[in-house]
Amino acid sequence: MNRQVPLYQAKAEFFRMLGHPVRIRVLELLQSGPVSVRDLLSEIEVEPSNLSQQLAVLRRSGIVVSIREGSTVSYALAGGDVAELLRAARRILTELLAGQTELLAELRQADVGTGLPPGPREPDLVVTRSAHASPAVRGH
Repeated sequence: MNRQVPLYQAKAEFFRMLGHPVRIRVLELLQSGPVSVRDLLSEIEVEPSNLSQQLAVLRRSGIVVSIREGSTVSYALAGGDVAELLRAARRILTELLAGQTELLAELRQADVGTGLPPGPREPDLVVTRSAHASPAVRGH
C-alpha cells in the first residue's frame, strides 16, 4: 500500500529540517552566492564536524548543492525560493518584535498612569552561545 504524506505533514517536516540555528545561518550566508566550507566555518564558528552534519542535512533535503573545484568544496542554494523564505521570515520576525516593543511601551505607560509604583522591570534578553553553538536565551 503506497500512502502519500499529507501536504501539511510534508510542510512540517520541511520546517523541522530548517529548525537548527546553524542551518539557518548557512542558508543566510548562501543567499549571496556559493560559499566555501572554509568561509562558512570562519563565519559560523562551529566545530567542522557540526558544520558537516548540518550541511549534510541541507544537502539531503535538496535545499543546497555542493560544488567541488579542485580541493575546495563550496555550497550554494539549490533555488531562489529559499532566499525568499528567509526574507519573509525576517519580515515576520520584525513585525512580531515591533509589536512586542509597542506592547511593552504601553504596559510601562499604564504603570505611570496608575500612580502606583512601576512593576518589576522585564529582564533584558541576552542571546548566548552554548558549547554546541545553539543560541540560548537567558534573562539578564
